[in-house]
Amino acid sequence: MSNDQKKENIGTFRGLNLGLGTPPLISNARTRSLSAENPTGEKGGGAKWSPDPNNPNLPHSLSAVDLGRGWKVRPFKRVPKGSVATLADISGSGIIQHIWMGTDAPSYRQCILRFYWDDEVAPSVETPLSDFFAIGHDVYTKMSSLVVSVNPTKGMNCYWPMPFRKHCRMTFENDGIADVNVLAYQITYAQSEIPENVGYFHAQWRRSMIDRSRPEHVILESVRGQGHYVGTFLAWTQLSNGWWGEGEMKFFIDGDIEYPTICGTGTEDYFGGAWGFGDTYSTPFQGYHLWIKEQGQVPRHSLYRWHILDPIRFQSDLRVTIQALGWWPSGRYQPLTDDIASVAYWYQSEPHAEFTKFPLRDTRWPR
Repeated sequence: MSNDQKKENIGTFRGLNLGLGTPPLISNARTRSLSAENPTGEKGGGAKWSPDPNNPNLPHSLSAVDLGRGWKVRPFKRVPKGSVATLADISGSGIIQHIWMGTDAPSYRQCILRFYWDDEVAPSVETPLSDFFAIGHDVYTKMSSLVVSVNPTKGMNCYWPMPFRKHCRMTFENDGIADVNVLAYQITYAQSEIPENVGYFHAQWRRSMIDRSRPEHVILESVRGQGHYVGTFLAWTQLSNGWWGEGEMKFFIDGDIEYPTICGTGTEDYFGGAWGFGDTYSTPFQGYHLWIKEQGQVPRHSLYRWHILDPIRFQSDLRVTIQALGWWPSGRYQPLTDDIASVAYWYQSEPHAEFTKFPLRDTRWPR
């Protein structure tokens, strides 16, 4: 490799800022941020609104009338029911580095996030708002990990790097029965060149009511192309008494049909625990951060596992599943009928295979 090539690669690496080793490096990348106060992210484009209490697009305007232009006139936006708000519409190359969101939506499962890279028609990210940020069952709980954190009160943060080469579009759909009166957000990105071997970020939500005849939830399937799997989030509703997590996590890689290349040893093992958990926890890469076990309610669980240091790499295709098994009193495995929702996170080269049809609102409500 020539010195010029080395310099070019180092310069590109600086712009990406993918890890803790890069903060000291000086970069030619330019930082921009999108919010309700600067919806285009343009340089010097923030805090330009003037108070106008009669303008429905300035719902916070009355609070700023004494101070005038530039003083928190539009810190959030309204998203009426049945409408779609564009959060980002960025031309050129760059990388999303941080997303923060907060909203008064009565149900986060009614809200849908969709991210599109490089003018693609089908989204590469399509999930309910809550599940994208590892909030299961529409139940807020704090969690702290390397790439996703949820802080008091319902402050949602995402640090998954999301590169794009030509264009980035992010939307927020209010598919609910009520208006979202407060949607606050901050999307910070770097304008930078993207290396050829960098993949695109993808995330897909699925939900299934598994059957005893085949107690298996499909987390991801029909992935085509080259890439690597980087994360799993599960929102598991238990519909039987007793232990629910004896099932194995399986990765079918590059042509595997009946038998997987990677097979786990149990649900709690995959999420970094052991012997039935016993308590909740939240760590940089693994977590079991929600366990609802109140009398009169069905048990519910939220779990995450980030494959940041151990990505599951595939060259042509990938399928990911998890079993749902408990125990019969006889000491044999009991096939379960449970309600499982999941988000799969992965990077791959484009184009990606078409996602399954996104579930209708009434099939997304938490049990």
